[in-house]
Amino acid sequence: MEFEYSTKVKDMQARLLAFMDEHIYPNENAFYAEIAANRAKGNAWIPTQIIEELKPKARKAGLWNLFLPRSTRAPEGLSNLEYAPLCEIMGRVAWAPEVFNCAAPDTGNMETIERYGSEANKDQWLEPLLRGEIRSAFLMTEPAVASSDATNIECRIQRDGDHYVINGRKWWSSGAGDPRCAIYIVMGKTDPEAPRHSQQSMILVPAGTPGVKVIRALTVFGMDDAPHGHMEVELKDVRVPATNLLVGEGRGFAIAQGRLGPGRIHHCMRSIGAAERALELMCRRLNDRVAFGRRISEQGVWRERIAESRMLIDQARLLTLKAAYMMDTVGNKVAQSEIAMIKVVAPNTALRVIDWAIQAHGGGGVSNDFPLASMYAHQRTLRFADGPDEVHRNAIAKLELAKHMPGAKAVEMPVTRGS
Repeated sequence: MEFEYSTKVKDMQARLLAFMDEHIYPNENAFYAEIAANRAKGNAWIPTQIIEELKPKARKAGLWNLFLPRSTRAPEGLSNLEYAPLCEIMGRVAWAPEVFNCAAPDTGNMETIERYGSEANKDQWLEPLLRGEIRSAFLMTEPAVASSDATNIECRIQRDGDHYVINGRKWWSSGAGDPRCAIYIVMGKTDPEAPRHSQQSMILVPAGTPGVKVIRALTVFGMDDAPHGHMEVELKDVRVPATNLLVGEGRGFAIAQGRLGPGRIHHCMRSIGAAERALELMCRRLNDRVAFGRRISEQGVWRERIAESRMLIDQARLLTLKAAYMMDTVGNKVAQSEIAMIKVVAPNTALRVIDWAIQAHGGGGVSNDFPLASMYAHQRTLRFADGPDEVHRNAIAKLELAKHMPGAKAVEMPVTRGS
């Protein structure tokens, strides 16, 4: 594995860092102030002008749609390994990825439509998503079942002539609160009698379709995450054309696995960026504050935590890069153990570092005067978003045990310069 970033990636890193310094960090507080002003006027669910004004600047800088590899519709898309250091930089500020059209859940939804949608689906929904004109949501998790096991999903997708009729209730539908959210990808059962992993399908549902009702916004540690939102959505006798079904009946579970692989590693890349930002804020705070006659940064307990933070972050980054490299070279299926490992490691690493940074800031750390509290809330959700830690640990253990079964064959890593 080559540890040196290419000249192309280094150039993009430099441009992205410059963009962050010029446009993102100076507007960080203004972004939240704009949401607060909208809330005071009675509606926090309004897209911010700051992001809309920055999008054309990002596109002009060549920092747009960087996440989607191997797509003729998005030729600027990078490989997973190339994208990793750039996604990490974006992850330093929670709302930054949207500026570059690299925000979840749109990234995963665009990849899903690109890989599994018809050309008509792509023309209608992928193209405006790639242009940043609309947003999207992914409706998989349900309140009535343990959705960590996707085969539990109860939402029904039933064929009726040239249409499908959908009935169910979803929640944690991230992005469904945004008034620009125009399309949902919905997972449900088309055939409850089929084999366990062939019961599910995925279908495209326009947000304005009759029978679609956003019930409420769910809060995370009391925050509603407006104007993005994590919504509970009811689907009652929702009719959509049969051509909106992705690939075919019974393919939903396979599509979910294909979608969640890249989505998981993107979350991990951003988590490392958040951890780096937290470490930076922690060091600055400790250097600036004096307690008991000396800088707090001179106290042994804080030097232990700083050293531990640096080691944890670098370990997580290396594992993320390895997973990205394997996804690019041997595919997501072979890399499933590495993807699962980093999905456990990265959020837990970020949480530990952010928690120490909060402690270093005292009362300020849990306030909105600093980004740490919202960073902690976001990272905590990632311990179960796209699969909880327990499911990933179980998958890692099964894959490890399988290596040592009689007759098991070792998977050889591709060899490149620097291996």
